[in-house]
Amino acid sequence: MGKEIIGLHELQTRLKEGVEHIFPSKLWLKAEISAVKARPGGHCYMELSQSGEDGLLAKAQAIVWASRYRFIAPFFESVTGSPLSEGMEVLVRVQVNYSQLYGMSLIIDDIDPDFSLGEKERERQRTLARLKEEGLMDMQQKLQLPRLPYCLAVVSAPDAAGYRDFMRHLHENGSGFVFRTELFPALMQGAGASASIIAAMDAALASGIPFDALLILRGGGARLDLACYDEYPLAEHVARFPVPVFTAIGHDQDVHICDMVAWTSVKTPTALADAFIGMYAAEDNAIASYAGRLKLAFLGKINAMESRIRLLEARITGADPRNILKRGYVLTVDSAGLVIKGVAGRKPGDRIRLMYHDGNLGCTVSEVEEKEYGGKE
Repeated sequence: MGKEIIGLHELQTRLKEGVEHIFPSKLWLKAEISAVKARPGGHCYMELSQSGEDGLLAKAQAIVWASRYRFIAPFFESVTGSPLSEGMEVLVRVQVNYSQLYGMSLIIDDIDPDFSLGEKERERQRTLARLKEEGLMDMQQKLQLPRLPYCLAVVSAPDAAGYRDFMRHLHENGSGFVFRTELFPALMQGAGASASIIAAMDAALASGIPFDALLILRGGGARLDLACYDEYPLAEHVARFPVPVFTAIGHDQDVHICDMVAWTSVKTPTALADAFIGMYAAEDNAIASYAGRLKLAFLGKINAMESRIRLLEARITGADPRNILKRGYVLTVDSAGLVIKGVAGRKPGDRIRLMYHDGNLGCTVSEVEEKEYGGKE
C-alpha cells in the first residue's frame, strides 16, 4: 500500500476549512484572562484560559484589533470600574480564526462587562454562604481589644497614598498620643493580592510582637481591583486571625466580605487613624472628668470641715467664761482659787473673791443663809 503524503500547508488549509465550517459565525465565549498586553499600535493581545479542579484545562490566543479595542476597553472600564486585566472572568464575542502560519486564534469584537460583574457577585454570594455555614462571620467579635491599643501591625503597600495618609494622621495627631506601628508589605489589589495579604498577616503573627490589632489598609480603587477582599481564602483568614482586625479599604459604597468578618471596618485609612486617636481622646476626657469630680468632692469635704470648725469656734466662744461674765454673771472662788458652786461648807469670816468681766472684788462672808428647794426654807 502506498503512503498518503500531504504538505503542511495543505494540512493547515484543511484544518482552517474544518474550523471555519464548524464555527462559521461569531459566538460568545466564557473564559479567564490569563495574560493581556496592549501594543503601541493599538491592538490588544490576550491569552484566554479555563481551569478546573485539576488545573489548566484549555487555553487559546485572542486579539482585539485596534479599531475595536479603542471602544471596548474604555466602555468595559466605565461599567466595571477596572481595566481589562489578568485573573478576570470575561464573556467575549469571538470569531474563530485559523491561519496556516499562526494556527488558531480568536478575534474578539465585543466584551460584556455585566458578565464580569455578575460572575464576581455570584462568587461573593457563595463565599458569604460558606462563611456563615462555618460560623466564621462573627468569630472576630469574640476577641477583646485593649482599652488603649498601642502596638499596631499594618498590612499595606509601602508606596500607597492611603498608607502614607494613615501614618501621617496617626503619628502627627494634635494631642500628642503615641502609637507603635509595624508595616508588613503586601500587594493590595489584583490576582495575587489575596495570597500576598495572607502572607503578610502570617508574618505579623510570626514576628513575636504582641500586637493589639492588625490593620489592612489601601486607598480605594476600582470594583474589580477590590474583588480580592470578597474572596474566601482572605476572608476566612481574617475571620480566624487571633488578633482584632481592622479594615480600611477605601471604598465609599460597597462593603466587602473582609469588612463583614473583621473586628471593625471604616471607609478610609484616615478615618481609621481617627478611630484610634478617638479611643485615646475618650480616655483622656474620662480621666479629666474623673479628676474634676475628685476635685469637687474634695472641695465639698473641705467646706464641710470648715463649717464644723466654725460651729466649734462658736461653741468655744460661747463657753468662754469672759463672755459669760459680760452677760452679768459673777464667778465666785475661795481663798485657794477654787470655784464656789454653793453655800455649803461656807461660814462667816471666810474670804471669797467675786470675779466680774471687768475686775474682782475681795470679800468676807458675814452671814451664811442656806435654802432648801421644793418649797421649804
